[in-house]
Amino acid sequence: MGRTAVVTGASSGIGAATARVLAAQGWDVVIGARRIDRLEALAAEIGARAIPLDVTDQASVDAFAAALERCDLLVNNAGGALGAASIAESSDAEWQAMFESNVLGTLRMIRALLPALVASGDGVVINIGSIAAREPYRGGGGYNAAKHAVAALTRVLRIELLGQPVRVTEIDPGLVETEFALVRFGGDESKAKAVYQGMTPMTADDIADAIGWVASRPAHVNIDQILMLARDQTSAQVVHRV
Repeated sequence: MGRTAVVTGASSGIGAATARVLAAQGWDVVIGARRIDRLEALAAEIGARAIPLDVTDQASVDAFAAALERCDLLVNNAGGALGAASIAESSDAEWQAMFESNVLGTLRMIRALLPALVASGDGVVINIGSIAAREPYRGGGGYNAAKHAVAALTRVLRIELLGQPVRVTEIDPGLVETEFALVRFGGDESKAKAVYQGMTPMTADDIADAIGWVASRPAHVNIDQILMLARDQTSAQVVHRV
């Protein structure tokens, strides 16, 4: 049996692109997401195994983990942003949903698969963060807080696993044109398009290429952090537009 890579949130965007890259590298890819129709279509395309997964549900995570024979690589990609309200006008429900998917979802997956990652003898955990993990910005309070928490979780995991055969990486993308903005703005296509208007954002493939590179480094090399920005972006809300 080949080495097994698990990708969460793999039904679209960065997750789907990552699954394609890892399959092309020769990994046995297992993909998880809630949208099982998309998941199964991707699995058929790349020769992966699709398992339904809701990282906000512990029972779903447990069932997913129980279906795996091994795990050598875990890419925690599931998550996202909801809304752009100020702190004063923030929604408890949106904050809770973002923490459930981004923070607790990542925690649940790591906790469930860490024994297998250690047992592999060369495990890799790659957590997909955001520039929001490094730089708070107006209208992003809930997402900023969630991704800062993911960054802290990632660093603690790296410290706790020192001396164990598991590498830990945080990849923080800036503007990437996927369904991210569409979800954030509740399906409002005009608001979503405005996020990328007048500039050239990164694509899901760009981030997936970096994930594939990290995953293919030799066992003694740990890529701790990567910040990825488009050429047209220098910080969270400083973007060159024409």
